Amino acid sequence: MAITGIHTLLYSPAAEEVRATMRDIFGWEHVDAGNGWLIFTTPPAEMAVHPGDQPAHEISLLCDDLEATMEDLRTRGIEFVTPVEDRGFGIASTMRLAGGVELLLYEPRHPTAI
Repeated sequence: MAITGIHTLLYSPAAEEVRATMRDIFGWEHVDAGNGWLIFTTPPAEMAVHPGDQPAHEISLLCDDLEATMEDLRTRGIEFVTPVEDRGFGIASTMRLAGGVELLLYEPRHPTAI
C-alpha cells in the first residue's frame, strides 16, 4: 500500500477570497487545476486520533511562535476571534477567514511528528 498524501478541503461561500488568503497571505505554493481552481502545497502535516462521542475531524495550523505569527497575520488582514489561551497541548487562538472559515492556530507544547 502506498498512501502518498493527504488532501484537505475547506468549504466557504467566499472560496475565491480564502484561496487568495492562502496564496497571498500564507504564501503557499499552488497549482492551478483549471479555471483558477487552486490546490495548495501545505506545510508538513501530522495526524492524531482522539476519542470522541461522534466521528469528526478538524484542521489546525501549527507555528513556532504564536504571538509573532498572529501579529504578522493581523498586519496582513487576518482576524483572530478568540483570545490566546493555554489548552494544555499548546497555546492557541482561532482565526476567521473569508466566508466564516475558522482555523485553530497553535504553538504546540507536545512533541510533534514533523
